[in-house]
Amino acid sequence: MNRIRPRTLLATAAGALALAAVTSCSGGTPAAGGAEEGAPRTRIAVNLTGERATAGEPVVVRLAEGKLSRVDVTDSKGGRLEGKLSADGTSWTSSRKAVPGTAYAIEARDASGGSARAGFTTAPAERVNKLTLAPGKNTTVGIAQPLSIVFDHPVKNKAEVEKHLTVTTSNRTEGSWGWMRDWSGKDRVDWRPKEYWKAGTKVTLDARLSGIDSGAGGWFVRDYTTTFGIGREQLVKVDLDNHRLKLLRDGAEVLDVPMSAGTPGGEKASWRGRTVLMSKEGTINMRSETVGLGDAYDKMVDYSMRLTWSGMYAHAAPWNAAYFGSANRSSGCVGMSDGDARAVYDQVRVGDPFEITGSEAKGTQALNNGYGEWNLSWAEWRSKSALN
Repeated sequence: MNRIRPRTLLATAAGALALAAVTSCSGGTPAAGGAEEGAPRTRIAVNLTGERATAGEPVVVRLAEGKLSRVDVTDSKGGRLEGKLSADGTSWTSSRKAVPGTAYAIEARDASGGSARAGFTTAPAERVNKLTLAPGKNTTVGIAQPLSIVFDHPVKNKAEVEKHLTVTTSNRTEGSWGWMRDWSGKDRVDWRPKEYWKAGTKVTLDARLSGIDSGAGGWFVRDYTTTFGIGREQLVKVDLDNHRLKLLRDGAEVLDVPMSAGTPGGEKASWRGRTVLMSKEGTINMRSETVGLGDAYDKMVDYSMRLTWSGMYAHAAPWNAAYFGSANRSSGCVGMSDGDARAVYDQVRVGDPFEITGSEAKGTQALNNGYGEWNLSWAEWRSKSALN
């Protein structure tokens, strides 16, 4: 009969350690406790112990003598923590961190065939942070659409969170994360390419946030993933001074229609800059008090295409027909005839850029007023990463 010699428990600075026997048997009948009767006992050490172990740390399993051959760490939901053995085989460290409010079971095997089990449960999170992703999963979007994440609660540990957000593309697109305060007041981080996406690009986000502490906003207790594709190369050019809207596809002009934008000289003027079509909302009720313009209007509006959170749209505006192609006389939106608005609406895609130029504007769209990141230079945008 072969037996593992007694081994000394490895001491660590972590304090109390979980202890479990490792045994190696060859023939005979094992005792009820799992070891062969009379077999010498040895132990493994685990850095996390008890019923309220500290979350947000890797799991470390150590063996004082001999070498570990395999360590399995599973949670109560059937998930598994991957990890690596040390070069000398005496320890194993998980590549992910323990998640709050989760029970873990550990099984370790040594090179002599012995095994040991241990377990612990992490303390529950006092607060859980969640997030909302855009664009939606498996969607196809335009060439200007950023990948955008809005968090339910504040993110103090921005660099730590950003390190766990991985974007991969089918053509190695260069891009960067940038942090901001969303229009809603919540923390937000967007990933923007250096230039507009190339048509046909496939994009995947792997947000491996489970077990990460966001700071004051609490813990993440799950991972997130999303995939989307980039559609055809097209953009919309809006010329405020010449009162024209043009749709270009693959560099060729598809539409050129007259329009009337916001009345210059005050709050009713339109924003300029490179914005992104946020949504196609069809027929909606537009009321002026929602955008701080008193009781100026209350209308049902067709073919509505949202450009900013502050209420700038491109849409049908037949009541303004006298000014199409000649003057800007709207309350801030880009208005067209019913037919022209429908033609634009039918062909544009969420994520298409609207490049708005001209002197008759009240300024450049703000970064967080929709997707305003294309109004920053590449250096300015990269500076908003928590890792730069």
